[in-house]
Amino acid sequence: MVDPITLLAFIPAALALNLTPGADMMFCLGQGLRTGPRAAVAASAGVSAGGMVHVTVAGFGLGAAVAAAPWAFDVIRWLGVAYLLWLAWGAFRHGFEPPETLPRAARRAFRDGMMVNLTNPKVILFVLAFIPQFVRPEAGSVLGQFLIFGAVLGVGGFVVNGAVGIFAGRARVLLTGSPLAGRILGYVTGTIFAGLALRLAILERS
Repeated sequence: MVDPITLLAFIPAALALNLTPGADMMFCLGQGLRTGPRAAVAASAGVSAGGMVHVTVAGFGLGAAVAAAPWAFDVIRWLGVAYLLWLAWGAFRHGFEPPETLPRAARRAFRDGMMVNLTNPKVILFVLAFIPQFVRPEAGSVLGQFLIFGAVLGVGGFVVNGAVGIFAGRARVLLTGSPLAGRILGYVTGTIFAGLALRLAILERS
């Protein structure tokens, strides 16, 4: 369905994008600091799952409708801002997660990663701008090609963001013996989430 030469051209471009620091990477970094490596990997998986939803929507052509409707763009964007601020508030209040809550924290991290990605309309605009450059309608199903390219982006993002989150989670493990360090980690994580909310609310509006 996808020409091998086109796929070979897409992979390094996708990897370069995955390695570029952005909101998803910072979110996984924050999750790693707050809840440890396992939750950071779960958050990365959630981000990739959200990305695949965006790719599927774009492949069906619905993304163009969202991009053409400023009110829909803003509704999604402000939902994302509110969700990130809620996560920031939780981090400020509760700090890092204690070990006994890690399984639950991992499930919540997956949900949070997916929600943060889904409520960032810039993602679907990026998908609409980037992936069509490699789609060849004459090669077969356009949706199928979108899904293949989206999977490449998703796998690369999962590995890179997960590695960043694991690094942050390992650093967290070294600091959780101190209640003061735990509070500091909570403040750092809350600041990261609040910064992402500010970025989505103001800097990404243009």
